[in-house]
Amino acid sequence: MNNLPLWAHISLLVLLLICSAFFSISETAMMAQNRSRLKFDAKQGSTSARLTQSLLERVDRLLSTILIGNNLINTGLTTLVTALAISSFGNDDKVLTIATLLVGTLIIVFAEILPKVVGASYADRIARIVAYPLVGLQILLAPLVFFVNGFVSRLLSILGIKTGTDDASQRLTPQELRQIVLESHNYIPAKPRTILLNLLNLEDLRVDEVMTPRSHIEVLDLVRGEEGVREQLATCYHNKLPVIEADLSKVIGILHVRRALAASFEGPLSVQVVRDLVETPVFVPSGTVVLQQLQQFQDTATRVGLVVDEYGEVLGLVTLEDILEEIVGEYTTASPRAQSGAGQIAKLDEDGALIVDASTPIRLLNRRLKLGLPEEGPITLNGLIIEHLEDLPDAEVALRIGKVVLETMQVEAHSIKTVKIRRMHT
Repeated sequence: MNNLPLWAHISLLVLLLICSAFFSISETAMMAQNRSRLKFDAKQGSTSARLTQSLLERVDRLLSTILIGNNLINTGLTTLVTALAISSFGNDDKVLTIATLLVGTLIIVFAEILPKVVGASYADRIARIVAYPLVGLQILLAPLVFFVNGFVSRLLSILGIKTGTDDASQRLTPQELRQIVLESHNYIPAKPRTILLNLLNLEDLRVDEVMTPRSHIEVLDLVRGEEGVREQLATCYHNKLPVIEADLSKVIGILHVRRALAASFEGPLSVQVVRDLVETPVFVPSGTVVLQQLQQFQDTATRVGLVVDEYGEVLGLVTLEDILEEIVGEYTTASPRAQSGAGQIAKLDEDGALIVDASTPIRLLNRRLKLGLPEEGPITLNGLIIEHLEDLPDAEVALRIGKVVLETMQVEAHSIKTVKIRRMHT
């Protein structure tokens, strides 16, 4: 070694630094790359992706190969610098100290920090490149890796530390998946991203939050007789109507309006004819998860369900369209909700105040007006106001929730009917 010229020592020093940098950049790139993209590319037939994936299937062997190679190179690098310093300046404590500081600086800057920053910045691209030499190094260092891994495994066993990854621990939680979608604005357009987020939110939604409240369900009342039945059918907004007798507690079934129209051409549309046309209603327990109800609609080939409480009282009506609107947004235009009743939002005056039906779901208000009202508790605006007041107001009262002022305008029949909404600008 001492017989080598200075340029050979320097060349060998640079070569060892490059080798050390290679192991550092390989370790960072392999651990930092996008696993989902890697799997996709591997399925598409990419040879480098498949090779990289095979290396990552045994992370312990991969890391052992990289760390053993890196430490051997760094040891050789330290020895080379120390030998060069002693041969040039003598065996002195100051010389050894300076040589140690020099080699430490070279390793930290050029063999650790710099390559690892580059490896993290271009992980996917670099991992596919370094995979080829790493496979060869795994074969070359296999005996040493086997010995080291065996020793480490035995030591971990003695210490009672379990190794290995459970498949369940590698799965993304809904919260993690939601965060990934939120951060994907550079890859997924706004509308598809919103749909994906809404779809993920279905697991947290209950049918009570998306249903049409009992007081706003459009029904066909048979008590009104043959003439009344024809009038109701002539002015209805929906194709499927709950058929009742005077009250929603007496639901006979669900009527397809088109079938009733077809039957009217065959003869008088009597009450008995309507009874014969109705189908057995589907009852949905209150608190059912929306995603579960969507699956139920699909399995039973139905589109309408009546939400009932534990006593069998009808609380509201949920349809397939209600659930789909939670995913893709509102698309229904010709509906009573858009014109009157639940969900009505009207400009009051020039100051920007709005008059809203108190039975409007809070989620609908937040979606349309971006009010930021709390959605964890009551479902409707009426319930939210009563919860905050802890009583049913018998006169006009106003309260502030967040940056919104809610003023009751009409109270009757043990509930709030209309509310004036004002935004606070400060």
